[in-house]
Amino acid sequence: MNPLTSPDSHPSIHGIERRTFLATLLALSAGHAAHAAPSFYDHGSAPEFAGIDQWLNSPPLTMAGLRGKVVLIDFWTYACVNCLRTLPYINRWARLYRQEGLVVVGVHTPEFPFERSTANLQTAMQRFSVKHPVAQDNSYRTWKAYDNKYWPATYLVDANGRIQYRHFGEGEYEQTESAIRVLLAAVGKPGPRS
Repeated sequence: MNPLTSPDSHPSIHGIERRTFLATLLALSAGHAAHAAPSFYDHGSAPEFAGIDQWLNSPPLTMAGLRGKVVLIDFWTYACVNCLRTLPYINRWARLYRQEGLVVVGVHTPEFPFERSTANLQTAMQRFSVKHPVAQDNSYRTWKAYDNKYWPATYLVDANGRIQYRHFGEGEYEQTESAIRVLLAAVGKPGPRS
């Protein structure tokens, strides 16, 4: 009798451990699919902030000066609805993990001419409760240094200044938060549970 079809010996179902299969099936049937773990990859050294017109909510920052901290860089623009949908998560992480060693830096790179106005940007930051540092990148120099192509885009930089995780667009909030916690734990500062 085939061990894969024997009712007494179901060690695996097409190579999948029976317990794993059943647990996955149970989770799916309950509507609770497991969240994927963050996928880390060393994307190289994080480039310095370049060509910044204004720093808002902070004196000028440098990647060299942020060494030893975990840094989340959020490329956004205030007229992008996708960016605005991510801001509640970005704002929450900035607030929740600041004491644990996370520094959130918004890099505002405008898509339209009216977004280049510092006054317009400040109004938008107030409206959307952006309290973390924001670098106004009107010349796209930081955008180009990161070879970025998307709004919104999230880059996580480890305490050694290396880009370890990136995500483009909306979504994967649980995965991104998990990546933040892993990088904070790597420097001995495990993040709080939400």
